[in-house]
Amino acid sequence: MIDYQSLRFDYRRHPDQDAATPARHPVVVVGAGPVGLALAIDLAQREVPVVLLDNDCQLSTGSRAICFAKRTLEIFDRLGCGQRMVDTGVSWNIGKVYFGSEQVYRFDLLPEAGHERPAFINLQQYYVEGYLNERVAELPNIEVRWCNKVVGIEQGAGGATLTIETPEGHYQLAADWVAACDGSRSPMRQMLGQEATGRVFRDRFLIADIRLDGGDDALPTERRFWFDPPFHPGQSVLMHRQAGGVWRLDFQLGWDADPQAERQSERIAPRVRAVLDSIGQAGQGFRIEWASVYTFACQRMASFRHGRVLFAGDSAHGVSPFGARGANSGVQDADNLAWKLAAVVHGEVDGEAAEALIDSYGREREYAADENILNSTRATDFITPKSAVSRLFRDAVLALSREHAFARTLVNSGRLSVPAVLRDSALNTPDADADFGPAMAPGTAAADAPVVDASGQPGWLLRRCTGARFTALVFGDGPAARRSLQALAEADEPVEVVRVPGGEGGALAAARYGARDGTTYLLRPDQHVCARWRAPSAGALRAARRRALGEFAMQEVAA
Repeated sequence: MIDYQSLRFDYRRHPDQDAATPARHPVVVVGAGPVGLALAIDLAQREVPVVLLDNDCQLSTGSRAICFAKRTLEIFDRLGCGQRMVDTGVSWNIGKVYFGSEQVYRFDLLPEAGHERPAFINLQQYYVEGYLNERVAELPNIEVRWCNKVVGIEQGAGGATLTIETPEGHYQLAADWVAACDGSRSPMRQMLGQEATGRVFRDRFLIADIRLDGGDDALPTERRFWFDPPFHPGQSVLMHRQAGGVWRLDFQLGWDADPQAERQSERIAPRVRAVLDSIGQAGQGFRIEWASVYTFACQRMASFRHGRVLFAGDSAHGVSPFGARGANSGVQDADNLAWKLAAVVHGEVDGEAAEALIDSYGREREYAADENILNSTRATDFITPKSAVSRLFRDAVLALSREHAFARTLVNSGRLSVPAVLRDSALNTPDADADFGPAMAPGTAAADAPVVDASGQPGWLLRRCTGARFTALVFGDGPAARRSLQALAEADEPVEVVRVPGGEGGALAAARYGARDGTTYLLRPDQHVCARWRAPSAGALRAARRRALGEFAMQEVAA
């Protein structure tokens, strides 16, 4: 197996460095982490040439982001590497919550039936980056330039010019669009004079990746969260398994902890030993593979778009690690941005519509960031109460949860990341039919379900929605479905049509979408619902697709 933490990528001189004037590219992505890699792959699959710059020559070290949710795995499927992630990652469903030395309750997150992907997997960030890099190598439209550090940027009306530092000196590169995916400290953000604002939590946490001598079978694959345990009084501890037989422990340290001292193995080993002893593993040997001490914040930039520069991932927003909202929301940023940039680069929209479509990236993902920050802040406040009153409430909830189910719903050790419902997006077409329920409303990420194709072969709904263009889901096999298909043909729009059969072959999909014969959903290329009808007309289909491409702005101006 490849050791992704030891991989090094070669710097290579490019002819652009010798050009008399800056070479111009449609899109330059800055930062080859999970978000930048996902965005570059998505653009390349949409036949947009991409230059991907990174100031380093290696992948991330240590576990860092480790929990990848179902929606992110579905995006990775579309990018061509989801199966590798699932095969390597660890799925778990049993969680145990402790208060003091007592287990107060146990929960079982059995996944809902009828989805190809699990609710989430634990997989270290370096595996994710490694698999994405290998996918990059398979695509002709991406060029990765390692050891290319952006040190300056100037913007004009039609693009931006980047100044890039390399081991052989500086050169300049011009881009129609720049995607800044360069992490929480984002030099790109600083160069544009921007900042991320919000709440910084006055606490420190130690992350320790350990490998147990007993291997993968040393402990059951469970998530354990301790509030105020006797082996770490007054603080919290989290333990869960990762890929490759590595276990991660997060220790709350308090604001006064010395980050340098706490990273030393002689300080870490007794903490790990105490955890193992508490769960009956007194004789279990281990070794420390990586450790880090961090302070986190919940904050974001005021706007994710600044001229021709678009911010995504940690460069745009940051959250605490509880709930796995960082990397997941960043990949969903890339998922939102890629199809919109591709539509503009390919000239599918221009003028006011193009500006509106790009602006919609910021509005939609700023809304999603606010939702993630709210949930992350709530979890952090519960885990690390900063006043006597909040600690009293937290401890009362934990004590009550031993016996009372209602209290367990209040325990917050991190609500799992779910995709934001973009219900107020200007790209949505409001329902024309009153009998649709709230489920799968415009703005919702499409739900998966098992389906049977025309030849009788079983498969998965989202696998049939490639995302290469807009997709129309047409439910049923009867007369109403045939009329919906006729309306799609008359609309004469570049839409991929996916038939969802009636009867048992599409029963679960129909139930999830509240569909009957003829019901039609229009999905954006990022698989978010943008319109739905019981019986669409050609004109309604045409208008909904154009609206989702930003032409709502032109319609509003005309009105």
